[in-house]
Amino acid sequence: MALREITFDTETTGFDPFSGDRVVEIGCVELINHLPSGETFHVYINPERDMPEGAFKVHGLSEEFLSDKPKFSEIAQSFQEFIKDTPIIAHNASFDVKFLNWELEKAGFGKIDDQYVIDTLAMARLKFPAGPNSLDALCNRFNIDNGKRTLHGALLDSEILADVYLELIGGRQTSLLLAGEEEDGSSQDGSDGGKRQRAAAKQRPTPLPSRLSQDNIEAHLTFLKEIKGESLWSRYLPREASDLNE
Repeated sequence: MALREITFDTETTGFDPFSGDRVVEIGCVELINHLPSGETFHVYINPERDMPEGAFKVHGLSEEFLSDKPKFSEIAQSFQEFIKDTPIIAHNASFDVKFLNWELEKAGFGKIDDQYVIDTLAMARLKFPAGPNSLDALCNRFNIDNGKRTLHGALLDSEILADVYLELIGGRQTSLLLAGEEEDGSSQDGSDGGKRQRAAAKQRPTPLPSRLSQDNIEAHLTFLKEIKGESLWSRYLPREASDLNE
């Protein structure tokens, strides 16, 4: 069975929902077997309040821009349906989950279960205790392109986080499958009779010539003559050396 996970991020009006701050953007990226599937959930939300200048400088979402966007209560059900019973992954997850749980409860929905939450900041701190472990710092560490991240954006950050998460769990070597191939070898589109073989390792059309000189070969043959019986090494000598041993 394919493993489904979701990387996600939020943008808010501030730091504390219990002091009146609200979620203004949610971005989610679906992963299947640790790789983006192309399915996303992205929505801007009317916070029903003003936008503090400090928050605007972070994400660039103005009160005017958000004024005609849906309220959280109007998107809560579709959001829950997208993440339902699926591991969700965020950087500094406690911040995002705190806001989402406050919004979900206010809208009359259940909280996100902690057992489904994965925090990449905690993972990074375990792997790199000396830090730094911000999302930008991890992008630099793993050579992940984050050049478009001039402002924080929930969907873009979720896409970047998918790459960071893959590196944190073992890098691109975690999947040796071809694009579109399932764990059992079947292709997602059902082509090639429903099966797709791994690419064969490339071989040299002509073996490289021996780098042994004639003096090396003769010295080695002299050594071999002192050994009783056939040696394993002699089976793999260059042809000219085998001739000399006859």
